[in-house]
Amino acid sequence: MTEKPAAPIVVECDLAEPPEKVWRALTVPELLAAWLLPNDMDPAIEAGSRFQLRPGAAPIECEVLEADPCRLLRYSWRERDDRENGDASGIDSTVSFELARSASGGTRLRIVHGDFAAIPAVALAGVPTCRLTLSGKPRPRPAPANTIMLLRAA
Repeated sequence: MTEKPAAPIVVECDLAEPPEKVWRALTVPELLAAWLLPNDMDPAIEAGSRFQLRPGAAPIECEVLEADPCRLLRYSWRERDDRENGDASGIDSTVSFELARSASGGTRLRIVHGDFAAIPAVALAGVPTCRLTLSGKPRPRPAPANTIMLLRAA
């Protein structure tokens, strides 16, 4: 399979909830698990903090690179294909969550998954669509089959 450097994946959403509530959904372990993945994140998050996201057998190793409460959370994302069989290949990247208060008091959320070294071209298929919501009710527009996140917590 051909590998190539990838452009960042950027998703922007306007949420009705204030940045404080969105920040909790990003940093409280139980709330993060409700919309993303089970994890061992420490709620006292700061640069240098390490945690794991657990999608299955091989955890995703993360290190907080920047944390500015209710404004910015950026961490490294080290995903490995199959550690049990000695395969250390995978994806090294960063994920950023940028929060800004909207005029209505809600949150403008910008998620950037980028800094990919090289990833299989097939992983780039599809266009990300925002389906995030804190209300637990899906947003009305349809999502493509590869939509990753539905924020239901906080």
